[in-house]
Amino acid sequence: MKNFTSVEDINDLQSMIKKALHIKENPLAEGNKGKGKTIGLVFLNSSLRTRLSSQIAAQNLGLNVLILNASQEAWNLEFADGAVMNSGTVEHVKDAVEVLNQYCDIIAVRCFAGMQNKEDDVNESILSQFLKYAKVPVISLESATRHPLQSFADCITINENWPFDRLTMNRKPKVVLTWAPHIKPIAHAVANSFTEWMQNMEVDLVIANPEGYDLDPKFVKNTPVFHDQDEALKDADFVYVKNWSSFGNYAAMPEVKENWMLTQEKLKSTQNAKVMHCLPVRRNVELSDEVMDSDHSIIYQQAKNRIFSAQTVFSEILDELSS
Repeated sequence: MKNFTSVEDINDLQSMIKKALHIKENPLAEGNKGKGKTIGLVFLNSSLRTRLSSQIAAQNLGLNVLILNASQEAWNLEFADGAVMNSGTVEHVKDAVEVLNQYCDIIAVRCFAGMQNKEDDVNESILSQFLKYAKVPVISLESATRHPLQSFADCITINENWPFDRLTMNRKPKVVLTWAPHIKPIAHAVANSFTEWMQNMEVDLVIANPEGYDLDPKFVKNTPVFHDQDEALKDADFVYVKNWSSFGNYAAMPEVKENWMLTQEKLKSTQNAKVMHCLPVRRNVELSDEVMDSDHSIIYQQAKNRIFSAQTVFSEILDELSS
């Protein structure tokens, strides 16, 4: 694994899940694997789980960890090629990444969608620059269109809650990715990424969202899409709750008259489904307290597994560096 930005960077997802579960049993087993090497965690946007889980994962491997909250602690970056930098930006990303090349053996970067220019976001205008100028492996800690470490953790979590390896199970679990309300436009990265990774799992995935909120067809592909949440939830085994804004009318929030917040009442039509969310969550907007705090919820399990998704990827990158 030379870089990690999507599920396409993984050769065998099931093997990676097994490795992650093995690491979870003994997180310090490879405590010297990263000795003498440095990972730079570059955050252009806010973070709680991604920052802490990545730091723990790196320390578990013996890596030296540098953390840069670039939006607050570094110079304003310029991303345009050929820019005449005579206004607000102070340092070109080309120069910043070249300096990181000098300091780090691995660069991990978190950069959200700008939600202003659809073309820039779809084409990963920021992450692509890091990949272009980096001379060391690059790991995405979330980008404009994907959140691969979160999605990998989601796969680990589903695997822990569904006996894929038992011969007694004669069906795939039904997984529903359902849109939820929010107070502001939210990017598509988590929803895109979850869809992409589930398409590589032995699950029956469906997507539920209101009219006007269909995701990018590039990610949806042949996944069934329901505009009726109740219909989509029938017989579900896992329900992943997430908000996203319109893709077709980019970053808009078309009016939704129906109540899409997930409640215990809505879960009655499921197979006692487990409920997932990437966090942070707006309680009683996206899903109710009664769901969030119930036995249905495996949300904190997901959060813990962020450590082991990151640690597994870091371990694979270190193997590449030592080969």
